[in-house]
Amino acid sequence: MDVKAHKTMNGYARLTALAELSTRQIAESVDATGMKENEAAAQTGGGIAKKARLELESKTGRRVVSAENYLPPAKKKLAKD
Repeated sequence: MDVKAHKTMNGYARLTALAELSTRQIAESVDATGMKENEAAAQTGGGIAKKARLELESKTGRRVVSAENYLPPAKKKLAKD
């Protein structure tokens, strides 16, 4: 991801990226194999992102995810025959 794209991401997307990166690095560091080990890494990675979100919200006084910045899922277009 380039710098411009990173700057345009909202806080939630950055936290999702943090959770994914944390999970991957934890799984690699413990050489996780199998569902149980990867699930533990995912729980830890998600916990890191949760702590970051809560700290961000407490420092800014604003919620990362709110009704104002929520986008509903896009409607699927049906293919016409």
